[in-house]
Amino acid sequence: MKLRLEYCAAGNYTDRAVRMTEQLLEEFEDSIDEITLIPSRGGVFEVDVDGDRIYSKKATGRHAEYEDVAGPIRTR
Repeated sequence: MKLRLEYCAAGNYTDRAVRMTEQLLEEFEDSIDEITLIPSRGGVFEVDVDGDRIYSKKATGRHAEYEDVAGPIRTR
């Protein structure tokens, strides 16, 4: 599985992105082929798995909790 996490570096979301990445590795390390962290702007926190968006802060208006990301990964 390829994970892509785009986060707003200008909004100080780096720590949040790193924590999410650590948690995802703890649970899914055997299934992950690649993780890409993309510093961005505009208040984004977007998570894609194999090219499919599974979480969007822009769409929900709130930051992702771990289960918002892990749940959809488990059901894939």
